[in-house]
Amino acid sequence: MPVITCIDDLKRLHRRRTPKMFYDYAESGSWTEQTFRENTSDFDKIYLRQRVAIDMTGRSTASQMIGQNVSMPVGLAPVGMTGMQSADGEIKAARAAERFGVPFTLSTLSICSIEDVAENTEEPFWMQVYTLKDDDFMQRLFDRAKAAKCSAAVITVDLQLMGQRHKDIKNGLSAPPKLTAKSVANMMTKVRWGLGMLGTKRRFFGNVIGHAQGVTDGSSLATWIAEAFDQALDWDRIREFRKMWDGPLIIKGIMDPRDALEALNVGADAIIVSNHGGRQLDGAISSIRALPAIMDAVGDKIEVHLDSGIRSGQDVLKALAMGAKGTYIGRAYINGLGAMGEAGVTRALEVIHKELDVSMGLCGRRNVDSLDRDILMVPNDFEGRWA
Repeated sequence: MPVITCIDDLKRLHRRRTPKMFYDYAESGSWTEQTFRENTSDFDKIYLRQRVAIDMTGRSTASQMIGQNVSMPVGLAPVGMTGMQSADGEIKAARAAERFGVPFTLSTLSICSIEDVAENTEEPFWMQVYTLKDDDFMQRLFDRAKAAKCSAAVITVDLQLMGQRHKDIKNGLSAPPKLTAKSVANMMTKVRWGLGMLGTKRRFFGNVIGHAQGVTDGSSLATWIAEAFDQALDWDRIREFRKMWDGPLIIKGIMDPRDALEALNVGADAIIVSNHGGRQLDGAISSIRALPAIMDAVGDKIEVHLDSGIRSGQDVLKALAMGAKGTYIGRAYINGLGAMGEAGVTRALEVIHKELDVSMGLCGRRNVDSLDRDILMVPNDFEGRWA
């Protein structure tokens, strides 16, 4: 196994071992990619306050997210087409998360189905759903998640319109992918990836094909996706989804305090401050910049999590110290999956955990629940002074 000391090590292997269209899908944002870049660079503007001569023994990163015990407050975010980064990718990632003691969130647009993941894991996982117009499909999706013993639903609310991602268009990356001579030639150079794909039966969108009305193959899937997303979405519609699911509910895609209050009012158990990893509204502020104002608006009335931009345990530490109860990694674990499969996801989690644990200790804290702004040095204008 290569020596892996940080997520960037996994990212380099991911790029080398995975077809370009799928690597670019993970490592890109919309339009100019300003928000994609600033999601990570804004973490660098926050400094940690070192403390010394403080007992650092007996440290623990254990905590809870929506009442569930976690070994560290870091979940695996929902990522579409994870099973194209590595054969049976969703199953591999879910197994790694299960062993590590952190939540795994399955995307509706996964390659492996809800049932596939449930059959190959023992602990409950979380199910992500989009805000689609088809009530019958939505209700059956929630029912399937309940039958699979999913312990929470995550509703993504920031995908009414699809942000344009230039690399995906140029690579022919769509649902399903549009293969060209160039992309096929690139795939043929990824021998390990190709052998894995030949050895699995799971190559299509298992939660949709055969479950959505009229969707029986790749061509009908493309038509369904083009028409499925609800541009008329409002908070009353989200209340309807709340009625379809009676378990813990998390709303993902909150970037404004007013929307955080609306999520509180519809009965969500938690919100995720997220700009979809910079893949939707380019030019929006980073998630970490948006977090303080949202914390001011909702306080402890609802659990606040943060997604988008986390690439290290120090990023996790900063988000938690600024008030987040939980965080999520998407690209970081996808880098691991594309690099080394299930072992790579485990390694990504190990890297994040070690960085969080050591940095927390050097800041003079022994558990994550004791973290607060006192360990940070935040610029006075970090949140921005907007006209």
